[in-house]
Parts: sequence; structure tokens; C-alpha cells
Amino acid sequence: MQYFDTHTHAVSADTTTYPPKPLGGTRSEWSQTRAVDVDGLIRSLDDAQVERAVLVQASTVYGFDNRYAAAVLAQHPDRFVGVGSVDFLAPSAVDDLRRLIEQAGFSGVRIRVSDGSTKVPTPGSGLTDERMRDVWDYVTDNNVPVCIQMHSKDAPKLAEILTAHPTMTVLLDHLGRPDASGGAPYQNLVELGQLAQFAGVHLKITPPAIKRLSEQPDADVTKVLAGLIEIFGAERFTWGSNFPASAGSLSALLASIEGYLPALDPESLAAILGGNATRIYTRNRVATPLPYTNPGAGLR
Repeated sequence: MQYFDTHTHAVSADTTTYPPKPLGGTRSEWSQTRAVDVDGLIRSLDDAQVERAVLVQASTVYGFDNRYAAAVLAQHPDRFVGVGSVDFLAPSAVDDLRRLIEQAGFSGVRIRVSDGSTKVPTPGSGLTDERMRDVWDYVTDNNVPVCIQMHSKDAPKLAEILTAHPTMTVLLDHLGRPDASGGAPYQNLVELGQLAQFAGVHLKITPPAIKRLSEQPDADVTKVLAGLIEIFGAERFTWGSNFPASAGSLSALLASIEGYLPALDPESLAAILGGNATRIYTRNRVATPLPYTNPGAGLR
């Protein structure tokens, strides 16, 4: 079994070279109390026997300054792929994406739209903000996977974007926060299920997703996952430890996710634990990345 973790973070102890500049102005609690740098992250991946991982830009630490993640990718190209962050509303958004993807070797990009946090404001009017049109065109035309952190109530807005860009590849962070209230047969999953018509939509199983589901009245996490897999198909799921943002060792976080998965055939299990991520993230990487400087960090 090959394990590919699609959601990890790393934070440098060198705050002079990589000064914190979190989105919303408030640094995340986890990054101040249990942050790990790339070396600590690699040790945790080794302990969990995870072969590869996606390093997701720690936007609640660095905002849109992707330099530390870029340095990690340059140092460990065989271990990590990168998902960076740019300001989707900025006039320079597409140019910033080109530098991130086509020069610095990142494999994807992330946007936080509605995650329940009052510390990170929703960008503009959300996913359908007209200023994002060129970004959606770019990521679709260049097969760049987009991680979207949102609530299932935003599914209609995402469906509107995907109707105009039906080949876009999307990964919904933390399962897209599905509504499992009311108990079986979980009829409210139809809210998120309307996105199943778009073949590029994938769901990411993470500890925060499991925690949120477990806190919903009458929700059985395993049965909810089974329902979502029935709707979307196993070929459209990945997993992410969210380490170290989620408390606990990476090994324990992975074991917890595996423990909640429904009974699956070996091919489907292998796809969720590694195969799907490999397909999504290794198709358009830059062979020799160029040094990356962040336009917002005064380094041009």
C-alpha cells in the first residue's frame, strides 16, 4: 500500500528569513504551540510510513508568502508536492500563479472561502466574485488542482464556476464540510452531492472533517463516508493528516482516518490512500524549479 498524504504543513523556526504574515492578521494557535519544520515533518512521515505528501501553504502563518514552502520543494522534490496560495482577487493573480506553478514548481493552489473562521475573511463575494474569472480560466487551462476550503452551503456557487469550467480539478478541503444532520439516510448530503456531476471534484478526508461529522447529532462518521463514496465514487477521494495543525502524531492521525473508512475493496482503498493523489498531483510538475521570491515580501 502506498500512502500519499494530501494535507500537511511546515513552519520554519527562522522568523527573520520567513516572517509570519498570516491571513486576517492573526496567527493560528497550532503554529505557535506545535509547529514543525520540514525536518520534523519528514520524520513524522517516515514514522507513519507515508511515502509522499502535499505541503500546503500555511496561510495562517505566512499568508501569500510562499517562500518557505518553495524552499522545501526545492530541497525535497521527490518527497513533496506543493499547494501554494495567492490572492485570487489581486490584479496580479494570474501572474502570481504562473510564477508559483510554472517557475517555482508548485503543483496546486488553495483558496479559503468559508471555513467558519472569523479570523480569515471571505475573499470578496466568495467563489463567484467576478475578479476571480481569470484565475478559474488559468487553473482550468493548465490543469492546476485547486484546493477549496468551504462549507457545503457554498456548493451552488462552486457549481456555477464548474458549469463554466467543467474540466477543472477541485479538492474540497475537509470533505467540503458536509451536512450530516438528521441522521441516516443523511438526506442533506444532497447539498454537497450536487457537485458529483463534475468529474473533477474530489473530497479530502481529514481529521477536522471527521471531528466535525462526529459532533453532528445522530451522525455516524463511517456511514456518512460510505454515503459520500457512493455518491462520488472512491476514485474521487484522498486523505490528509492536517499534521501538525491537527493535534497528535501523523501516525495516529492516519490510523484514525483508516479506522473510520467503510469496508472497501482493495483497489478502492489503494486509490483513496495513495493512487488518486498520485494521479492528481504528479501530472504537470516543473522538472527544474526556479528560485521563488514572493512579490508581497519586498524581494523583487
